[in-house]
Amino acid sequence: MIRVNPHYPKLQASYLFADIAARVRAFEQRHPDRPLIRLGIGDVTQPLPEVCIRALHAAVDEMAHSETFRGYGPEQGYAFLREAIARHDFGARGAAIDADEIFVSDGAKCDVGNIQELFAEDVQVAITDPVYPVYVDTNVMAGRSGDWSRDHYAGLTYLPCTPDNGYVPALPTALVDVIYLCSPNNPTGAVMTRAQLQQWVDYAREHRALILFDAAYEAFIRDPELPRSIYEIDGAREVAIEFRSYSKTAGFTGLRCAYAVVPKDCMAWQDDGTPVSLHALWTRRHTTKFNGVSYPVQRAAEAIYSTEGQQQIRALSDGYLHNAQLIRSGFRALGYACTGGDHSPYVWVHTGGDAWAFFDRLLEQAGVVCTPGVGFGRCGQGHVRISAFNSVGNVVTAMQRIAAALKG
Repeated sequence: MIRVNPHYPKLQASYLFADIAARVRAFEQRHPDRPLIRLGIGDVTQPLPEVCIRALHAAVDEMAHSETFRGYGPEQGYAFLREAIARHDFGARGAAIDADEIFVSDGAKCDVGNIQELFAEDVQVAITDPVYPVYVDTNVMAGRSGDWSRDHYAGLTYLPCTPDNGYVPALPTALVDVIYLCSPNNPTGAVMTRAQLQQWVDYAREHRALILFDAAYEAFIRDPELPRSIYEIDGAREVAIEFRSYSKTAGFTGLRCAYAVVPKDCMAWQDDGTPVSLHALWTRRHTTKFNGVSYPVQRAAEAIYSTEGQQQIRALSDGYLHNAQLIRSGFRALGYACTGGDHSPYVWVHTGGDAWAFFDRLLEQAGVVCTPGVGFGRCGQGHVRISAFNSVGNVVTAMQRIAAALKG
């Protein structure tokens, strides 16, 4: 008899974005002539940078000739991309990361979910609340939680992020082993300072904990004093793994390319206290279960590190940040407190009421799709996330509709 993983039934019946999609489909069936503006799921809307298009074409042409054809590539990524990442994303900011500590993949979501395979089932996991659902669900699947009860999973340590703490989590009062942090944060848009991140690194070093640092939105940070990598923090190489993505940086949501950084200094421990290299474990896992990102896509990713490429991806993120500022200023003018939108493409709006009710109000009265904050965790109740990933024209129209609906 084939038996299922006993932890899967603990998962909630549906995924946040599936719930949103179902409500949107129902609206469209009832109102086929009312056009929707989608400011919910964080998918980009603008075309790929021109340098990436040219690189893709050139790489595809290479595949058409036996002299330049590429078959299986290195699972960890081609050296040309890993070296460009090490030089531009880390070396240029004073962070010492070697090319062979970088693992190219097909998405940060996959890496964030897969990394937990390296850890014992009974490690204590800490997550922020609200939180990107993948952090939670993959650990539930692995058996690190109890059952769902009162909007939480038993067995996980939740770190509340609320208006009172500026949506930045405080250190846990109980010891934890694995800590998920995201900055700029999805969904709140909050960004951690160097001093705040240093506290977490110091905690992890003291307690032999590990930080899983999601920096998928680092390209939107504009203040040079704010860290864009955890490796800008003293001691982080010993206790942190970082995840990055080209999805929002360069519009690669349809191409799929990202990377994880696992420093050789980063250790975990066996039951007898023997240290084990997480770099070695991830190399083994990555090369066993992943066959590499396609050559043309890696060439497209490499292209963004050229001078022209840097200008083009900056223009992309500037455009989305302009949208975010329009959203934030619009909601503030209506009397709502907001965070995010300055160093993040997300605006976290404090509505003060039921999140799904506010979602339905914007959908039904304004024809605008947002994301209810409670879908990210209990502390997300009373909030919605508004995404800036759309055209400026749509954002302006959406905010006009929202203003009319909320004033009404």
